[in-house]
This record gives sequence, C-alpha cells and structure tokens, in this order.
Amino acid sequence: MSHSYSSNRVHLSFSTKGRESLPKNSSPGCGAYMAGIAKKQGFDAIILGGIQDHVHELLLLPPTIPLSKAVQFLKRSSSKWLNENGGGFAWQEGYGAFSVSASQTGDVIRYIKNQAAHHAKKSFEQQFLEFLERRGITFDPAHVLG
Repeated sequence: MSHSYSSNRVHLSFSTKGRESLPKNSSPGCGAYMAGIAKKQGFDAIILGGIQDHVHELLLLPPTIPLSKAVQFLKRSSSKWLNENGGGFAWQEGYGAFSVSASQTGDVIRYIKNQAAHHAKKSFEQQFLEFLERRGITFDPAHVLG
C-alpha cells in the first residue's frame, strides 16, 4: 500500500492550573487561536469548547503526529497567548484523551457545544472521573485532578 490512512479522532480535555478561571473575555479568542495552532501543526481541531476552568477539543490527528505532541503544541502555544493577553495563566500538567469512533463524532460535538448545560448539573471534576471510570481507566483519586 503506497499511502497511509487513519481515523484518529480524540476527545481531549484539560483544565486550568488549580481550576482557576480563564482570563476574562479570553475564551472565544483562545479557541480560535488553538484551532489555528492545530492547522499550522498539521492536524484538525474539529471543535473546541469549554467553560471558565477547562476546555474540551475534538481533534483529528494524522498518523504522523503523536497525541502527546499535539497536546504540547496546543497547551504551550495557548498558554503563551493567554499570558500575553491576560497574564498569570497556566494549564494543569496533565490531560484526558479519549478515542472517538467516526460514528460517535456527532455526539461528541454536541457534548462539547453544550458544556454550560452539562456543568450546571456536574462539576468538571465529577464528569472527568466518570469519563475515566466508564472507560475502565485506572487512576489514583488523590492525584488524578492535579
């Protein structure tokens, strides 16, 4: 086979350090900035969203870009941008990344679009722990949320 083909959709989520709020009025610009970073680095951010203390992103990664590298590009670049446009900002050290099948893409997009409604019922922490549990991911509750 002369070409490589893949369908690497990943639902990525990470929080601000210490669950601090994003700088005021930064969310729309930050999302657009992250989408631009993804495109510049050769992958797609299908949708980005979140609320004041965390983000969710649905990424489509080519086989040439490891997930950890994509996350590094997004967090490092957006952190720099947020510091230049609001100061004193940092993302948490880790992240959550969950594979998504093509048939689940629409559901994940709706989920990301409706973050405010989801978090009116459950905190980021509660929802993140549920993500891990539903996927059978082993974690230490004392350290999972940084």
